[in-house]
Amino acid sequence: MEYFAHPTAVIDEGAQIGAGTKIWHFSHLMTGCQIGESCNLGQNVVVSPDVILGRNVKVQNNVSIYSGVTCDEDVFLGPSCVFTNITNPRSAIVRKGAYSKTHVGKGASIGANATIVCGHTIGDFALVGAGAVVTKDIPAYALVVGNPSRQIGWVSAHGHRLHFNASGIAECPESGAQYELKNGAVLPR
Repeated sequence: MEYFAHPTAVIDEGAQIGAGTKIWHFSHLMTGCQIGESCNLGQNVVVSPDVILGRNVKVQNNVSIYSGVTCDEDVFLGPSCVFTNITNPRSAIVRKGAYSKTHVGKGASIGANATIVCGHTIGDFALVGAGAVVTKDIPAYALVVGNPSRQIGWVSAHGHRLHFNASGIAECPESGAQYELKNGAVLPR
């Protein structure tokens, strides 16, 4: 077998799972989902039809990833974070097929208990703080916190807060990589 699945995991026929992926206790992967190589899905994770997770995505315990969500490679989804896929859900009104798309960019991290309201993009390497409620697009490298989430700074690809000098240049304290803040956006140098 190219991947590991705990005996209590439920994997529906038609779920695609990449080599080296690990699926833990009581998780459920539904028909039509696509899980990349070397992913790790913690306990009690639900992955709905048509969800796409790129390579090396880490999904912590108690996360439900609903149809309409896509994640690029190296994304981190913290414990009990929440995705939605309908902006105005009603039990008596069926809105399947009207799901709003949510995209999480490469290397982005979503903290524990954060809520991602559907229809938004979280940029590459962005960091959504624990408990934040995302109600709009998040730029690449942005650090957001609160309800509703608001940007309080920028982070490096390693997740460290960036402090820009007068020339708009910052250095990651871990990697030494430099970043430039220009026209309200951060780019690696």
